[in-house]
Amino acid sequence: MILARGRKNQDLTPSSHQLLPVLGLGFGLAVTIGNTIGGGIFRTPGEIATHLPTTWLFMAAWAAGGLYALVGAIQIAELGTMMPRSGGQYVFSRYALGEYPGFIVGWSDWLSTCGTTAAVSLVIAEFSGALFPAVARRPAAVATIIVVVFALAQWRGVRQGSFVQNVTSALKALAFAALIVAAFALGGEASTQETSVLAPPTGMALVGAFVLSLQAVIYTYDGWTGVIYFSEEVEHPERDIPRSLFASVLAIIATYLLVNLAFLYVLPVSRMAGETFAAGAVARVIFGELGDPVFRALTIVSMLSAINAFHLMASRVLFAMSRDGLVSARAAAVNEGGTPTVALFLSAAVAVLFIVLGRTFQTVITVLAFFFVANYTLSFVSLFVLRRREPDRARPYRAWGYPWTTALALLGSVGFLAGAVASDTRNSLYALLLLAASYPGFRILRSLSR
Repeated sequence: MILARGRKNQDLTPSSHQLLPVLGLGFGLAVTIGNTIGGGIFRTPGEIATHLPTTWLFMAAWAAGGLYALVGAIQIAELGTMMPRSGGQYVFSRYALGEYPGFIVGWSDWLSTCGTTAAVSLVIAEFSGALFPAVARRPAAVATIIVVVFALAQWRGVRQGSFVQNVTSALKALAFAALIVAAFALGGEASTQETSVLAPPTGMALVGAFVLSLQAVIYTYDGWTGVIYFSEEVEHPERDIPRSLFASVLAIIATYLLVNLAFLYVLPVSRMAGETFAAGAVARVIFGELGDPVFRALTIVSMLSAINAFHLMASRVLFAMSRDGLVSARAAAVNEGGTPTVALFLSAAVAVLFIVLGRTFQTVITVLAFFFVANYTLSFVSLFVLRRREPDRARPYRAWGYPWTTALALLGSVGFLAGAVASDTRNSLYALLLLAASYPGFRILRSLSR
């Protein structure tokens, strides 16, 4: 069963600050895959093909991004089983590094997740408008309805929210499987007709192109930590958190590699380069006039599970920060079904606010995206700190290859941040300004919450 039956001999009646340990391995897979695989895989291949216009370099970037996620999962598995508390990477950073680093991780994670909820809802609304003209006139209203509907689906309890996650993630898996099969079954002749080949960069230009490509790939892989947002809601965290992390990451790597191989079977790299939505170009080649509606329907189906996952995750981050006294204690209230209702309401409200703001919030998301690898960096540092500070603490799972794999993950994160600063200096400076502004905000919120 995807949902566990509950821990034996344990009272599952929640207090105002208690989550329910009723989730199993299946949910961990569904929420991680549903959160990770989304619109990025449709957009990123065209960008990568522009930077790396040869098949082996193109695929090497996707493999390298998957390796980073896998090495990172090895580290996060130890932290998640050592501290099985819901709230994501905020939990690790606060415990190992202190309240303010934890606040930075939680604050940036919560805001960026709410903003991404808004962005994905708007994409669903816009793509739906192309299929149903009546929807096209009010994309913001449709996006708001999507946010509210998925929030209401989770309101009764975690069992209902996890059921929605399981169903929507299964639909996503089926949609991607159908796309891969259709590409290999129908797309071979088109790829053999291409004769022009773009020359790949060389020397330092190749290094720069690979770094830029890897940044886009890592953004597309982001989300592989999904299960740790629900660590204390997993019935057997010592067993199911590592299994969920590793199985999910391997499934995501396999999906991305197969999807890109399928794309290459239909369109060579030179034709894929510069495509805003490579999946749309592939669908047009395979299905002709039906290509556009097929692509839009596939996009909508693939993004529904992401909306549900974002709500689940954002509410857990705010709940954890509230429980620790970093924001109002009211956000730690949990209903009988195990849903942090106030945190869910606030997360949905902020997502709607982002929708109302329109394109203005896109800049905010771009700036906050700088923090997501910074959060990974702090998690890997936390592992070093806790190994040294608490060497005798029980660790149901110990990171394989420590300290070398941990150092590799940390160096990869630092390198990514350096590349982000070099390639997008303007938004990186905005991110640093937000970081500076976060400290007075931290002091004010902590004082008010107390």
